[in-house]
Parts: sequence; structure tokens; C-alpha cells
Amino acid sequence: MTNETTHPSGKPILRTLAMPADTNPQGDIFGGWIMSQMDIAGGIMAREVSCSRVVTVAVDTIVFIKPVHVGDVVCCHGEVVKIGTTSVTINLEVWVRPGIEYPTDSITELLVTKAAFTYVSVDEEGKKQPIRKNCC
Repeated sequence: MTNETTHPSGKPILRTLAMPADTNPQGDIFGGWIMSQMDIAGGIMAREVSCSRVVTVAVDTIVFIKPVHVGDVVCCHGEVVKIGTTSVTINLEVWVRPGIEYPTDSITELLVTKAAFTYVSVDEEGKKQPIRKNCC
């Protein structure tokens, strides 16, 4: 499968290394681990946008395009696509810089996962609250 895009969309948010403890029995990195990294990255961006505590309320159509392997550098990129009264939706992409599983001279980055995450701004009691625009 060929990627439709050749470089990440949005701002780089998070970078980490895929480790052996994060693999399934076949040696691929768990999809749930990738989703967790995306949620962390999206939460960082949503907090920056809302200047408040945020909680994840939805993940829309997560697509796992390619497997991630131990040793890959996992890079999460995000782009705000909608700011509502209390929520923010962020398109997230995960790209990897391959470790030993791919020839490094021919591939520099691969798109492996994408999804839209929605976060809601909440107060100290966990109740939703309006996003304070232009607060940062």
C-alpha cells in the first residue's frame, strides 16, 4: 500500500520509541499502545488550545495503515480542525522513522495511523465548560 501523503500534516507534538514490552505475540506494536500515544499527543494540543483541563470524549475512525515495529521512532502530529463551545477536534497522524525492519536508505518516514480525537474542556469538578479562546 502506498501512502497518499509523503509528509506529516499538522504540528509535531510527541515522539517516542517503540519498545519490546509494547508488542503483541507476533512482534508488532499493539494498536492500543499507538492509540494511547495519539491520545497523549492530542490531549497536549487540546490543553494548549483550551488552556484548561480536557478529557477525551470521542475517537472517530481510527485507521491502522501499517504495523509499527520495535525500534521504530513513533512521531505524533496534530492539527486542530474544529473548536466548538466546549470541545476541540484534532486530526492526529502517527508517522514512524523505521528502525531495523525497513531499509533506512529508501524510506525516511511512514504514515502508520490516523484518526480524529475530540476533547472537552472541563472544570475542577469534571463538568464541561466553555473554551476560553485566545487565552494563551
